[in-house]
Amino acid sequence: MIMLICLLQACEKQNNRDEPHPVTKESLSGAAQKGPFVNGSSIQISELTGDLNQTGRSYGAEILDNRGRFSLNQVELATQFADLKVDGFYFNEVSNTLSSARLILYALSDLSDKSELNVNLMSHLERGRIRSLVSDGMEFNEAKKQAQKEVLGIFSIEKADIAESELLDISKPEEDHAILLAVSVILQGYRTVAELSELLANINTDFREDGTLDDPTLGAALVNHAVMLDLQVLRENLEERYLETGIELNLPDFEKYVNMFLEQTEFEVTSFIEYPEFSEYGENILFGDKSVFKQEQEYSMAADIPAGGSLMIRLSGGLWAYRTMPDGPVNWDVSSYNWESESQTFTSIEPGTGCDLSIVFLFESDSTMSEEGILVEYYENQTDTVTRTKVITVEPAF
Repeated sequence: MIMLICLLQACEKQNNRDEPHPVTKESLSGAAQKGPFVNGSSIQISELTGDLNQTGRSYGAEILDNRGRFSLNQVELATQFADLKVDGFYFNEVSNTLSSARLILYALSDLSDKSELNVNLMSHLERGRIRSLVSDGMEFNEAKKQAQKEVLGIFSIEKADIAESELLDISKPEEDHAILLAVSVILQGYRTVAELSELLANINTDFREDGTLDDPTLGAALVNHAVMLDLQVLRENLEERYLETGIELNLPDFEKYVNMFLEQTEFEVTSFIEYPEFSEYGENILFGDKSVFKQEQEYSMAADIPAGGSLMIRLSGGLWAYRTMPDGPVNWDVSSYNWESESQTFTSIEPGTGCDLSIVFLFESDSTMSEEGILVEYYENQTDTVTRTKVITVEPAF
């Protein structure tokens, strides 16, 4: 009988876990992160009812430093449910710069047993789904667990015992925090703040009702940028940024979760470097299987590179000339011609735009061009290995 009473009391305690009750916090602190939000950004905590509607009561403060830290004192709420909002500029670990515009992120939390919590992209993505589940009758804490699991599913990540999203911190070394950082860099990609905000809103609209990302264009947007990321550079950018604030980081292995996403996702890459058949100066020597060109005739060497993409072209085994004035190379950085290997490299400068230049093939009797043709090697998207090749045959102009 005693055991039965204890069991019933335990069940009653569990069932009442999400019942609204007042909370008072002498101090409530944490960090706002995409990369870290910068000093002066605003943080606001709003009181919620049991069904997650705002009561109109809120507390506000400013981010205290460039690590995104904030602190609110003497917080008294009628329920344990709170909505946190951060609004400000942040460090973009992909571009290695501060954001050019303000970003708004949210976090929903049960403050019953918390005096520290964070606002980040995972807390932001799960927020709309939590509200949907609670409105359907699910208890808040169960809704939190399910929404977080479903958010991770977008990124092909499974981890049953991961901490609540608002307890994760990109600057900490443990496994759970690596997951947050991986999600953060995938979402950021090479996007502007406006583009990131639009992506987050569109994912939320698609995701909140059924907990899955059904729009293939949104999934493709994630993988299109993720495949372009230089993860080692991102690591160095973030470590250097925190070092400037006095913190020496030991970042966890977030790279494995980005690579896991790329390997396991069903979303398909839809953004590729394109080589138009014709461009400013005529036929494009990089286009498809077109391999025969004439001596002393002007051609284009053109490529359209998506955001985050890069391209290096290496020509070898012949002679050519490119126009430098009055219309010089567009978005190409051109190396000096190597007479020993009869080669030259052309490297894209700015992603998200086109490259073009005017090129003419020359003929020299002592050049290997007349026997073997000109080898064109493509190095696409930060790779150190050749991604495709073609051989150009140059015919006499007559």
